[in-house]
Amino acid sequence: MRTEFLKIFLLTGLVLASGITDVSAQRRSKSREKEKVVSTGTFRLEEETLTAEGMKFMMTDQPARALPIFEQITQKSPQDPAGYYLVATALLKLDRQDDAIVPAKKAYELDKTNLFYAQQLAELYAKRRKYAEAAQIYEPLLARSPENIQYGIELAAVYVFNEQFDKAIQTYDVLEKSIGVTEEITHQKEQLYLRQNKLDKALAEAKKLIDTEPNEVSYRVELAEMLIANDRIVEAVAPLEEALKINPDEAQAHVLLADIYRRNGDVQKCNQELKLVFANPNLDSEPKIRVLSGYLTMLKTDQETDEALVLAKQLAETHPNEARTNVIYADLLVRKGKISEARDLYAKATKLDGSVYEAWGAVLQLDGQLNQVDSLLLHSEKALEVFPNQGMLWYFNGMANLMKKDYKKAISSLEESLKLITDKAMLPYVHAQMGDAYNGLGDNAKSDASYDLALLENPDNDHVLNNYSYFLSLRKEKLDLALKMSERLIQQHQDNPTYLDTHAWVLYIRKDYKKAKESLEKALRDTNNVSGTIVEHYGDVLFKLGERENAVLQWKKAKKMGETTELLDKKIATGTLHEQ
Repeated sequence: MRTEFLKIFLLTGLVLASGITDVSAQRRSKSREKEKVVSTGTFRLEEETLTAEGMKFMMTDQPARALPIFEQITQKSPQDPAGYYLVATALLKLDRQDDAIVPAKKAYELDKTNLFYAQQLAELYAKRRKYAEAAQIYEPLLARSPENIQYGIELAAVYVFNEQFDKAIQTYDVLEKSIGVTEEITHQKEQLYLRQNKLDKALAEAKKLIDTEPNEVSYRVELAEMLIANDRIVEAVAPLEEALKINPDEAQAHVLLADIYRRNGDVQKCNQELKLVFANPNLDSEPKIRVLSGYLTMLKTDQETDEALVLAKQLAETHPNEARTNVIYADLLVRKGKISEARDLYAKATKLDGSVYEAWGAVLQLDGQLNQVDSLLLHSEKALEVFPNQGMLWYFNGMANLMKKDYKKAISSLEESLKLITDKAMLPYVHAQMGDAYNGLGDNAKSDASYDLALLENPDNDHVLNNYSYFLSLRKEKLDLALKMSERLIQQHQDNPTYLDTHAWVLYIRKDYKKAKESLEKALRDTNNVSGTIVEHYGDVLFKLGERENAVLQWKKAKKMGETTELLDKKIATGTLHEQ
């Protein structure tokens, strides 16, 4: 119900109540009037008293106490529409809409000329989705007062709800004849024509607004947006260019033109428009993000990527507190190989809006690439506070704890990851990490079982083939399996120094020193990736082959390089091989 009702009650309640006398009494003889005057006066006084008492409760928000009082009025004067109107009003305050229809209808039937009764019943019908009945009331109201915007709007709304779009449009036309072209009514007609797939008529309405106010830039932009949304891209250029002639700083027009050029594959023109857009600090970030995101899909050359990077940086600096602007800038930095800067921006985005899962994933991915274990651990823990049911986040957390050599926590997180992870392709990697963690705890049986599961899912998992075969060689167990895995490993990675070293060490434990030497010498060819461990192993093999002096030289060389075993100093001091 409208808020005006209480005002109406206050101003006219007594007037409504005083008008209950049948007008036919005016035609009765004067003598009969004299006979009835005392009685009629008594009724009026009593009803006025009841009305005042009921309104007192309505004004203090006690409709339940007002209702029986108003019902007394209808009982005493069953032909008085005002009483029924008040009953319906109290019922509406009690949220008893279905019950309110009966008295509201009675009030309207007793006096169809009363606007308040008509509006009350029409609104009730509309709320109860009885649109046809509501229309039957609004139609005569609007016919009687075509200039009344409220009647027209409510009648049109009823027609829309009842999917009588043509009648709704006709109603808006009636209003336009009375009050002229307005933005609100024109926009409503546009939407109705679009719902009817009558694009040309919708466009005509948009153009009508432009004709009415030719210097209003927003109307030309709206016309262009409608054309773009309906794939009439070429036609959208003209109104946008006209808008920019009127106001060269109209940012949305530049945005739409940039979008059109992007669709047409014209990167240069798109970039020109974007520069104009991004230079405007008053424009909201949303259209900038949308257009730039589309622009990024067009980039083909390094120069285009560099230009996009400038725009993305400007976007992030103009809207520093918007998570998505930082993510877009970070995405481009990743393309340019600036991993550390990108990671920091992704991390900033997660602080601005922790609900963006992709940003967390990017942070953790780059933490891993940067080998920043403390950051990986911290960020994974924070991400899990927001997304505790994401298996990948548990995986990253497990990996961080593994790198910190906190094997028990690593296993706990990795087990949680196995429960939640949805990407089956990730399972071999989870099992591989669990194999490493169990090995760290010295639980060889569970370590081997995890590695076996990883290889069952992916027999070419190089991480597992390398670690599993190497750990078996250190334990001097399952050496045939270790050899088989190391051979498979170097078949796939023939020039990888680490993998060649693993294969050589398996051969060394099997006392096949000549083949071990061949594998290590091949590894030593890659001078950029040779570690002290590989050189120390080479010295061990040479010693076994009787090349003692050369072995000592290799051990000394390994000491300078670092990453060696604890026994190296003893080997150098004694000139003999000391094995664990």
